[in-house]
Amino acid sequence: MKARTVLPAAVMTAVSMVLTLAVVVMWLGTAVPWPVALVVGLGIDGGWLATLAYERRLAAQGDHNRVVAAVGWSFGLLAAGVLVAHAATAGASAGAWLAVAWLPIAAKALWLVHGLWERTALTPAALNAIRSIQQEARDEAAVARARLRAEATTEETRLTAVTGAGARVARVQAETARTLAGAWKELETARQREDTGRALTSVTGRVTPGVTPRWDLPVWGPVEPVGALDAGPALSDAELDTLVDDIRHSEDPALSYREMAARFRASGHSASEVRLRAAWKRVV
Repeated sequence: MKARTVLPAAVMTAVSMVLTLAVVVMWLGTAVPWPVALVVGLGIDGGWLATLAYERRLAAQGDHNRVVAAVGWSFGLLAAGVLVAHAATAGASAGAWLAVAWLPIAAKALWLVHGLWERTALTPAALNAIRSIQQEARDEAAVARARLRAEATTEETRLTAVTGAGARVARVQAETARTLAGAWKELETARQREDTGRALTSVTGRVTPGVTPRWDLPVWGPVEPVGALDAGPALSDAELDTLVDDIRHSEDPALSYREMAARFRASGHSASEVRLRAAWKRVV
């Protein structure tokens, strides 16, 4: 990668220097001896090359100097200006010289790109580590996606099974409801018939002579809720002790706790199991 960035910059710099030297020699060659013009051109190129070398040395040390960078750009702009000025006086070949006048600026830009690459370049070990981390992340993501797809498939299968079971239960309940409705309809029909009571009485008359039972078949319909029984006021400890003692000694020998509790509740009294057992302990 280093050769890909440094080679174009070096080639473009060399071409720019050659063109600058040629233009300076052609310009000054008519006014001064050509060795003098050659020295002037080499001076421009040498200054640019020296500044570039110093910039590269600072970049290799991880440093940067704005003054050196400004001098380097000044030489680049000077070379580009020489080429543009020559193109302005070249006449018919002005277009060709303008086409190459941007090369010094482009060379400086390529060296800037190469410097940016050097500041961000990583060693092969670091690149391998980054590739390993990225591959591990991709593997984990693939495993997570596979797990999610498997869980989604499992959940879909479970929901399908539950839905099918619910549908079967609903069909069974509907069938049972239809069967019960038919049975209650038969009972209602039998209850409303006039000869049902006589038929049942004739059957039971042989078993219970002299008794005429009244037969009422169950009625299919709404029922009315029964209100809760009024428990009445709670018994005090003294009253509870007296009741427990009376029930316990109502027979001889005295009743056990289980028998006493059964008679206590059968007589209509109410008390919690804790209070009743405490009263039993106090009495005994």
